[in-house]
Amino acid sequence: MSVIPADPAVAAFVSAVNGGNRDAFFAVLAPDATMSDDGSERDLAGWVDKEIFSADGRMDIETASDEGRALTATFTNATYGTMRTRWAFTVADGRITRFETGQA
Repeated sequence: MSVIPADPAVAAFVSAVNGGNRDAFFAVLAPDATMSDDGSERDLAGWVDKEIFSADGRMDIETASDEGRALTATFTNATYGTMRTRWAFTVADGRITRFETGQA
């Protein structure tokens, strides 16, 4: 069973990913949110469509720290299969302004 992150915005992010709900996903992000994957800046909308929503991405949270803003998760999608990943979130005013992910 997945750990539920303590931070409500991060919990909503994970729920949106696992539910395949693109609208809910973008609702939890700040309008100017940014992200990186394995240390490289990415176009957020393009990345999430390719890696999550068009590839049936799912997160199974193993651990949460930093008040629920740092996660280790098993991430699975139709493109790459299953991999252990790390996620770090910056949250301001209840919305995610940045997330960084990569292999753990």
